[in-house]
Amino acid sequence: MFFITKDESEIFYEISYSNDNALLLTNENENYLFTDGRYFEEAKAAAKNCEVILSSSLFKSVAGVARKNKIEKICFDPHKTPHADFLELKKLSGSSLFAKKGALSKKRAVKRDDELQKIKKAVKLGAHGFEAFAKKISFEKSSQNEYSLAYSAKECLTNKGELQVSFEPITAIDENAANPHARATAKLLQEGSLLLFDGGVKFERYCSDRTRTAFFKDGFSFEKKQGFKDQKLQHIYDTVLKAQEAAISAAKPGMKAKELDKIARDVIEAAGYGEYFVHSLGHGVGLDIHEYPYINKKSEEILTENMVFTIEPGIYIPGHYGVRIEDMVVLTSNGAEVL
Repeated sequence: MFFITKDESEIFYEISYSNDNALLLTNENENYLFTDGRYFEEAKAAAKNCEVILSSSLFKSVAGVARKNKIEKICFDPHKTPHADFLELKKLSGSSLFAKKGALSKKRAVKRDDELQKIKKAVKLGAHGFEAFAKKISFEKSSQNEYSLAYSAKECLTNKGELQVSFEPITAIDENAANPHARATAKLLQEGSLLLFDGGVKFERYCSDRTRTAFFKDGFSFEKKQGFKDQKLQHIYDTVLKAQEAAISAAKPGMKAKELDKIARDVIEAAGYGEYFVHSLGHGVGLDIHEYPYINKKSEEILTENMVFTIEPGIYIPGHYGVRIEDMVVLTSNGAEVL
């Protein structure tokens, strides 16, 4: 069966090239890339094992190739195919159309060795960015708000523009950190503040993702060992760290994603904060910052060797503070290796 996609990451994975106006028709043996005149020569030079077709109407061209090659069935991902695209393809193509969630993207869940090397490099570069950010805001000392912190974080993560961030960094202080995907505000960072920092970078298109929660003081760092003056906050922090360590230790090939989620969730629930762990334990990372596998309490996905995903439990107390600790791991035959 042939698969069709306009998703850049899916296209890149299949033929080592993509752009923002391309469509791929692919099966195990054949690849057809349709793109316009702006990218045609570039695509011909860069795309691997692929016939590149110049097109001013992508779906019309796909329909023509499908008729010419007597393609009877075309599969699409309903979560990545806009309704308008589906209607146009249905109108133009004589092939039968089938919807399948994750039709191509699930292929990327298990990483090749070359992908793992790029991911490890991205993680290393991201960690350097965290260190540079801690040093920068410690050196400046003067009160900075979340807007300026986010700007500085991006500068440090990208090494002043050399790299790309894998997503817009989160710099959340005190009660704003109770929002898992907090947006920057004018709130000031001061001595004794809690600072949650979530960021990552790309290396050759592959992403990294990391979160640390820190007690801000002179000479602070984003190390996992943190000491808070507020004893309740310290207990919450220690609980999150314990939940993360338990999940990392327990992860192994063959277990279901929901089983791994439950291990961390049980630790947090036992401490009395179950209702404040409001998101899944983690998600796959690769060409996209969020991809398969998804580590949540409903997922029946079986975890296998060479899957890369985050383990990021959190506790969020509205109006007070939020704590999240996140690392990326690769699953090996011996368990989870922290990247």
